[in-house]
Amino acid sequence: MLKKFFSHKKIWIPVVFVLLLAGAFLVIRQVQKTQTTANSMYKTEPLARGSLTATVGATGTVRAKQTAVLNWQTTGTVDSIFVKVGDLVTKNTRLAELAQTSLSQQIILAQAELVTAKRNLENLEKSSLSTSQAEQALAVALKNLDDAKEKRESKKFTKADQSVIDSAYANYVLAKEELEDLKSDYDGTRYMAEDNPIRAAATAKYSAAQQKIETALANYNYAKSYPDELEQAEIDANLALAESKVKDAQREYDRLKAGADPEDIAAAKAKVAATEATLKMAYIEAPFAGTITDVKSKVGDQVSMTTTGFRIDDLSHLYADVEITEVDINSIKVGQKATMTFDAIPEKTYNAVVTEVGSVGTAVQGVVNFTVTVEISDADASVKPGMTSAINIVVNQIDDILVVPNSCVRMKEGKRVVYVLKNNMPMPVDITIGASSDTTSQIISGDVKEGDLIILNPPTMNMFVD
Repeated sequence: MLKKFFSHKKIWIPVVFVLLLAGAFLVIRQVQKTQTTANSMYKTEPLARGSLTATVGATGTVRAKQTAVLNWQTTGTVDSIFVKVGDLVTKNTRLAELAQTSLSQQIILAQAELVTAKRNLENLEKSSLSTSQAEQALAVALKNLDDAKEKRESKKFTKADQSVIDSAYANYVLAKEELEDLKSDYDGTRYMAEDNPIRAAATAKYSAAQQKIETALANYNYAKSYPDELEQAEIDANLALAESKVKDAQREYDRLKAGADPEDIAAAKAKVAATEATLKMAYIEAPFAGTITDVKSKVGDQVSMTTTGFRIDDLSHLYADVEITEVDINSIKVGQKATMTFDAIPEKTYNAVVTEVGSVGTAVQGVVNFTVTVEISDADASVKPGMTSAINIVVNQIDDILVVPNSCVRMKEGKRVVYVLKNNMPMPVDITIGASSDTTSQIISGDVKEGDLIILNPPTMNMFVD
């Protein structure tokens, strides 16, 4: 019996071995099949370091720095057009004007009124004399007045009192006696040669005595004389004239020193401005430097008030205004960079910078928006006012970080996970997300590293691990 048993055992051992081999083969095939299925089901890419750019997007319309539509201000016939579309002009450049014969009487009269108004203003603001010159003129007038007063006082009575008159007469008598004494000596030398020293000395003494008596006589006559009526009238007239000149000089000095009445100057300036405004109705001029972008008027056109003549744009700087929702407005700051793309300019991206952030929102159908202005940094001739642009404002930029596509992130048991392909199997790994953009997110923590194969099309729910 025992022998029979061992005989059957020998038969079963090979059978069991064969069955074990077959089972192992099937298991290996199943694992390979599963691995092959996993490899074919999932797309992967290595986890890499990179940059993350967070943006806020909106649509805006390009506008010039300044824009003006220029209308005619009066009726008339267009006489001259001085510019064409595309011309660059400076401020106050005359663009067109009306024929003089078609102007209203008001404008024609304003031409003469402007001359008078400017002259009045100039007289108020300036003077022919400066303050220092007026002060000098006043000093001269006062000196002349003092001289006139002194002369008048000296002519009121005799030139001197009696003692002075007596003294002058005595000097005259002495001079006369001295001259008579010298006359005999002088006469005695008249027959001598002219170069004789004695004759020369006698002649000199006699001449001096003659001069002395003439002076003494003049002094005596002056001391005892009274002014006549004609002389007195002339003296009085000179005094009155000197007093008048002092008053005029004082008035001019006081006016210059105090300055003109500010109200008078303001009124004169207003008159000039009003008259100039009336004259400007006859032509159109550029209100600022820019480019002529539209010309509506032609020579010979009959125009009236509000008829459009031109459009001018300052294209030196181009801007776009975008509406940002209240959810994103606090992330927008002046100085942030932006990119702009245009349907009209395919395959080209322009750079811009935020220049203004609105502080007051506007509600439209329950949505509150804030206006944000960006300036195009590298605009070219292709960018024109009125074009619509897609604008993305960079609100955050982080470099050299682990970034993962947002499509790879899933929620598992309330936690964010990414699926990493390990041993050909998708394994969920908990991660913590930092900054995010529309397409990628920053991984700030988690059991992942650069080079791990991240599944790009992870399962919506975990089918492999509980």
